[in-house]
Amino acid sequence: MRLAAGDWALEAAPTRGGAVLTLTRAGRDILRPTPDDSASPTDYACFPLVPYANRIADGTFAWGDRTITLPRNHPDHAHPLHGIGWLRAWQVTHADARELVMRLDHEGDEHWPWAFAAEQRLALSPAGLTVTLALHNRAAEAMPFSLGLHPYFMRGERLTFTAGGLWLADAEMLPTRHAPANTLGDWSRGGMLERADLIDHCYTGWNGQATIARADGDVMLSAEGASALHLYLPPEQDFFCAEPVSAMPDAFNHDQGALLAPGARTQITMTIGNA
Repeated sequence: MRLAAGDWALEAAPTRGGAVLTLTRAGRDILRPTPDDSASPTDYACFPLVPYANRIADGTFAWGDRTITLPRNHPDHAHPLHGIGWLRAWQVTHADARELVMRLDHEGDEHWPWAFAAEQRLALSPAGLTVTLALHNRAAEAMPFSLGLHPYFMRGERLTFTAGGLWLADAEMLPTRHAPANTLGDWSRGGMLERADLIDHCYTGWNGQATIARADGDVMLSAEGASALHLYLPPEQDFFCAEPVSAMPDAFNHDQGALLAPGARTQITMTIGNA
């Protein structure tokens, strides 16, 4: 499905994890476009993270007097990650030239024992894209959760944002200890996106704004409901990820996850637009 407004255009695939496949401005890729022949959800331009963001160590966490165990959900990763929304078909509830609304209903299974409903709204304007991801707890008990969105940006030149700290990680990219935000470079002064080392870390205390410097005009990323920014910067690639999230990776094992009461609703909003 295609949306367009001003210089901005978007293609989305509700049945492929509610994913964004392309996002362009004046015909130039803002997000890394999904290859036509791709069968992997990690190749999408952007996808929703619901009902949890990033990894859960060994798919296991304590919940009251129970131990919750989730199976691996991607062959390339030892720990389940990103929830289930990116792996399920979403149902379209509204669509027009500038807006697409999708819904996912989950009844509870081995991949997530709590029933929930999720809604994702993509809205395009001449200023850019706004994505709202909402979660409604349909279970009879409180549900742990974290939310996020996972855009793959074209590399650009510099990235600028401010944060309070970051989580360092082990070889499996699970968080180990909290450190000052400038430990891997001072992004508040504008960090170069061309670098030789891998960054796959969560920045906490994020102020909800980041700027990507590009030769064809800077891009602003902003978010509401996201206290953290997960930065994935792989070496020798033409893309990077700056993911607004409501909690750190493996949050449920670090007492950092949030609770959603029965019948309650929460949401996260991301905007990608002109700086």
